[in-house]
Amino acid sequence: MKVFVTGAAGFIGGSIAAGLVKAGHEVVGLVRKPEQLDELARIGVTGIVGTLNDRDLLIAQAQASDAVINAASSDNRAAVEAFIDALSGSGKVFLHTSGSSIVGDASGGEGSDRIYLEDQLPEPTADKAARVAIDNLVLTAADKGVRSAVLCNTLIYGHGALPRDSVQLPRLLKQARKSGIVRHVGRGLNIWSNVHIDDVVDLYLLALENTEAGAFYFVESGEAAFRDMSAAIARALGLGAPQEWPLELAKEEWGYEMASYGLGSNSRVRGQRARTQLGWQPHRPPVLDWIANDMLRA
Repeated sequence: MKVFVTGAAGFIGGSIAAGLVKAGHEVVGLVRKPEQLDELARIGVTGIVGTLNDRDLLIAQAQASDAVINAASSDNRAAVEAFIDALSGSGKVFLHTSGSSIVGDASGGEGSDRIYLEDQLPEPTADKAARVAIDNLVLTAADKGVRSAVLCNTLIYGHGALPRDSVQLPRLLKQARKSGIVRHVGRGLNIWSNVHIDDVVDLYLLALENTEAGAFYFVESGEAAFRDMSAAIARALGLGAPQEWPLELAKEEWGYEMASYGLGSNSRVRGQRARTQLGWQPHRPPVLDWIANDMLRA
């Protein structure tokens, strides 16, 4: 299968692209910088330079491919609209990457017992309404003859195919190395579902082959509180116990979005659809084991 992957030089997209190549697919990857072309070539991916704002390029590449995987941005509506226009009536697969901060509560590090299921999603907060609208646009593309699906990733950990960082844990690690103190937002009682990048890649490969049109998948294999992940990071670095950080100070370091939703919220979900419909069986080490044994590997 020929697959067009956006964000192919990123943490998620690069790992997916490499996994597709290993599975025998032909991959064309969108990158923003010419110097990234050689890097993609080394993992067997044909790179093309452009951005998600290049509508004509996106349409041409989508129509020349058997499937499209958008791993560049969860929030670029124009790009999603271009792909849907290009693929309408084709029956081709379109996998769109979202993130489970769509159910985040911006709790400031306090915990929550609320767990969300794939068919019981809440009304989004004002901060996340635009992203959820894009997810829904992808899902309703099934009515236009697109085999579309949303893969809603939780906190991703692990080492990707390219030397790139994931989103959340590297922020904690970088701040700890800079200051000598591991910090979490508030009391760190907030809990996020999580998943290893290699299990993520496995799911994208399964969805590419077998997804139903209009399917929404949470991508998770466990969960952990930020206080526990911070403590594991502190032990791995040989530092003292993690410290609480008021939300306003955390915002100064990480910005509003990351501090409030990426690191300071609860995002507890269950992803049963991938297991029952696609036979996905995540099996990589849990996040606390990975932090202890593999996080600092170069």
